[in-house]
Amino acid sequence: MTSHIQAQAPAASSATDLYQAWQTLRAEQPKLRARDAAAHLHVSEGELVASRLGVDTVRLNPDWAALLPALGELGYIMALTRNEDCVHERKGYYRDVTVMANGQMGLVVSPDIDLRLFLGGWASVFAVSEETGKGTQRSIQVFDHQGVAVHKVFLTEDSHEAAWAPLLERFRAEEQTSVLELKPMPAPVIAKPDSEIDVESLREGWATLKDTHHFFALLKKHETTRTQALRLAGTQWAEPLAPAELAKLMEAAGERAVPLMVFVGNRHCIQIHTGTVKNLRWMDTWFNVLDPEFNLHLKSQSVKELWRVRKPSSDGVITSWEAFDANGELIVQLFGARKPGVPELNQWRELAEAAAVLPA
Repeated sequence: MTSHIQAQAPAASSATDLYQAWQTLRAEQPKLRARDAAAHLHVSEGELVASRLGVDTVRLNPDWAALLPALGELGYIMALTRNEDCVHERKGYYRDVTVMANGQMGLVVSPDIDLRLFLGGWASVFAVSEETGKGTQRSIQVFDHQGVAVHKVFLTEDSHEAAWAPLLERFRAEEQTSVLELKPMPAPVIAKPDSEIDVESLREGWATLKDTHHFFALLKKHETTRTQALRLAGTQWAEPLAPAELAKLMEAAGERAVPLMVFVGNRHCIQIHTGTVKNLRWMDTWFNVLDPEFNLHLKSQSVKELWRVRKPSSDGVITSWEAFDANGELIVQLFGARKPGVPELNQWRELAEAAAVLPA
């Protein structure tokens, strides 16, 4: 028993040191977000949150098949999913949760909270009760095997606060350890040279798509990255646009009340808003949607490539706009609001097709 305590001591000590360093940093920069504080302190955000154990944070069991449906007990919440350059916040109810039998995939498909979950990458989960200038902020925060935030759920003023303590009691991890078993980031996919891609076969496969969800399989089959496929597909299917057109499209959709589907994700979670966007504002170089139930924060300068993409389907051609960073990582995707079995909205297609193609 003694040796076990000694083995844990250095980790506990380093967690305490990290927490103290964080509090010092917060005193100097009160508005610094946890993600940025972690970068400043050269640790992952997951490690930073784990350092709060015993202060205002509880480690939970990562039993996704039980925990995710239980989030519905919290009532009206705000779900947050982000990547490096875009934050997607949607208020609503955690309903219609499905976790596949293999535990690797999950879905939340309610009209407000709409998620695609790649649970194989979900590693740790914490319940945080943080004191702020506006009172106690309660959240469930999920991190991947690298300690990067995957998905967060925040209680709102209209949440069922009485459900919080029982939820924590039910899912509380037996061992409240601040140690995260972190793994190195998987090596990035190195794009093949264009000359090694069978362009004719790629275009043929694209032309015969029946469902936009089969697009990933097409990329995999041809061992091509997404932006490479867009470049090689031909102008019938993909056209480059000026990055500045993205905000203009959203502003036009807002003015005309054209309902959109706004997809933002990271490697392990995609979050979708379906509906109109109204209160659009620039704050420095950030482009924001600030609606009562949907907020979006886009770092506009990170959009290095913007594409208008057309994919055939059994419901007709589906048009999307896709924004990428300098590494070819997808930042945000826009579609016209639609359901399977229904052609896309003419108003959306008109908007999406209106922007001029980037000169070669």
